[in-house]
Amino acid sequence: MAVGVVIEYDSCSLEQYDQLLERMGFAPGGECAPGALFHWVTMTEDGIRATDVWHDREAFERFAEEQIGVCATEVGMPGPPRVSVFEVHNYLTAG
Repeated sequence: MAVGVVIEYDSCSLEQYDQLLERMGFAPGGECAPGALFHWVTMTEDGIRATDVWHDREAFERFAEEQIGVCATEVGMPGPPRVSVFEVHNYLTAG
């Protein structure tokens, strides 16, 4: 079952996010991580918020453990982030 994931980092900049993306091997406007359907990020009053839809919770948790946590620490992002996971009733795509 697809899940929506919201990850919020306080006291984090978009520059740190860009460094995280690069460290994980992704490029702005490029493909998502394996198991993810889409990803976007925005600045908030306190830091950044990333919002994703994943094929399932296990795919997200595996990626978070193997990639996000390690690389976020390496680029100096404060942690841990606040993570919220939601069941997705429906999503639409461009294709």
